[in-house]
Amino acid sequence: QLQASGGGLVQTGDSLRLSCAQSGRPFSNYAMGWFRQAPGKEREFVASIHWSGDREDYGAAVKGRFTIYRDNAKSTAYLQMNVLRPEDTALYYCTAAGYFGGYPPPSWRYWGQGTLVTVSS
Repeated sequence: QLQASGGGLVQTGDSLRLSCAQSGRPFSNYAMGWFRQAPGKEREFVASIHWSGDREDYGAAVKGRFTIYRDNAKSTAYLQMNVLRPEDTALYYCTAAGYFGGYPPPSWRYWGQGTLVTVSS
């Protein structure tokens, strides 16, 4: 199970941190990722992190502003979002994929329920 939290309403230029807690599976065996979907748009890759934490990947739209990291002791992944823009407004989903598929994962098996981020101009 994946539980995402931390969304909210912020202003342009603000920061926000999303959290994704995993339960029921050994967290350190899973790559973690974040995707987002804005109204009327397709789902978009935001960021992912290797199960070891040694590699991160970012979508072009967020590179340099967002940081993904993980705390394996807390079974939680985070997405630190800085310099937020109105175009970052979306429902953000966390996702997980087991190590056996390699990194980056060819597909993401587990999905959280989403947390809404709204950035006002």
